[in-house]
Amino acid sequence: MNILEAVLSAQGGAAVREAGRSVGLSQEQTGSALSAIVPALAAGLQRNASQPGGLESLLGALSGGGHTRYVDDPSSLGQQDVVSDGNAILGHILGSKDVSRSVAGRAAAQTGLGEDVLKKLLPVAASLVMGSLAKQQMGQRSAAGVGGALAGGSGILGMLTPLVDQNRDGSMLDDILGQAGKLFGGR
Repeated sequence: MNILEAVLSAQGGAAVREAGRSVGLSQEQTGSALSAIVPALAAGLQRNASQPGGLESLLGALSGGGHTRYVDDPSSLGQQDVVSDGNAILGHILGSKDVSRSVAGRAAAQTGLGEDVLKKLLPVAASLVMGSLAKQQMGQRSAAGVGGALAGGSGILGMLTPLVDQNRDGSMLDDILGQAGKLFGGR
């Protein structure tokens, strides 16, 4: 299961419903918005994980951040601390508010939803992504030890890869560089 599928199916869709409710979107609109936002977040996570010490940092954040609560209890998505935590996550994943604005702008163009509402959804989406990854990491650790959480096909990186290797050539590098160029190079 890739990260987008994990987010969309969390708690039988309750997480999507609550995320949408927190910003005034229907479940269908939220699903569409997340489908546009999550790949950009996955690309940022993949880029960060490929940096020296990045994977260890990501695994540490997943282990100690308490992010599973966003998936386990979707009603928590309407709380203010989700936005604060999500904005901190966005800072790590995307690096700047300008990049976050660019992600929201691209998602608005893809979905037809307002950029302002997508800016509000971004921190909630980031919290859901981290919650889904943390949940995956917990499952992999209990099933196969720490190495299982890293395993390409089914581990954390395996959840990110399908969204990042968009041209399905087996290499994420060209896709990461392309996404990074779009995100950090402007519109």
